[in-house]
Amino acid sequence: MLAENNESIPYAAVGIPSKSIGTATTEEGTFSLLVSKSNLLDSLQVSSIGFDTYKIRIQDFINQKEKKIVLSEVELSLDEIIIKDKPKDFAKNAIRKLWKTTINEKHQLNILYRRFSVEDGKARFLVEHYINVLDKGPLEGDFLGVEIVEGRKSGDYRFVKKKLKGHPVNVLAKRSPLRNGFRLKDYKWKRSGDTSYDGEDVLIVEGRLKKNNKRFIRLYVGMETFGVYKMETSDLNAVYIYKKDDEGQLYLSYHNRTRTGKVVLDKNQKRILNTTKNVIKESYKHEVFVLGIQKNSKVVNASNYKVFKEDIGDIPFKYNPIFWKKFNSPPTTSFYKKSVKELESIFGASLEAQFNALNR
Repeated sequence: MLAENNESIPYAAVGIPSKSIGTATTEEGTFSLLVSKSNLLDSLQVSSIGFDTYKIRIQDFINQKEKKIVLSEVELSLDEIIIKDKPKDFAKNAIRKLWKTTINEKHQLNILYRRFSVEDGKARFLVEHYINVLDKGPLEGDFLGVEIVEGRKSGDYRFVKKKLKGHPVNVLAKRSPLRNGFRLKDYKWKRSGDTSYDGEDVLIVEGRLKKNNKRFIRLYVGMETFGVYKMETSDLNAVYIYKKDDEGQLYLSYHNRTRTGKVVLDKNQKRILNTTKNVIKESYKHEVFVLGIQKNSKVVNASNYKVFKEDIGDIPFKYNPIFWKKFNSPPTTSFYKKSVKELESIFGASLEAQFNALNR
């Protein structure tokens, strides 16, 4: 996925809205989407902040010699428009209208979830789940439950092994300001820019916490609908990208976040690491690709969903190598490639070999 200047476009929403399937582009602007013969006459749609929405019939795209999509940047002139509402009012209206702009009925999100554990600057453990998440929209707050369809994990070469209770996909909901609320008056709001999304002018409003200027919430709000198309937060350095379903309602398309911390090393850990450092950094990097959505209540079976209490690394799951070979995984990002190399160098075995040996 490229802009007209040949720069890649990360986190663009890609999909077939009429079939509620899709994905997001990686940091490098690449994507993959598995389609069947029944989809050939459907329209592929690509939407990204600041660009015109791109649509093409899937058969026509397949017929192209070069499988490249170039998005046209939108030229805006919002500076010439007198905006009467204050930035704080845009944030307030975005929250008030969530019931209208987002899906607020029971539905299932089909998600590829990855968590890398990084210690002392090196990836040491990967857990990857394909999960179904039961949701009722942001007004519900937390997710209703999680079903792990398939999973796999690498060898575990952590020396800290910090445990976090519950499936971390729930943190996505718990720490989202849109889902669990925040006090607008605690923040100082300003207009930090403007852009567009899917033909709608978008105002970027940023709130900085009055008591701590480093803490912020940044919302990309549609000027007509007050839909939130993107959100960035200083909390966990998180990014949330949203896209429209076939009825024009918004749901999550892509998310990433990083939790960082420090660990005081004991003598044994220093020996294992062969270091004289007393303190090292550790972090969890999470990445979420929403690959589809199911709103048919007859298909969404609530009895399949659970609330997990274990750390994601300890949750039991099914492992089927055939499933993963056929699975339409998003293209690997530069971070993913780097982390895999680190894991393989530690174990002296390919990631695929680790999956097959350790997931029985």
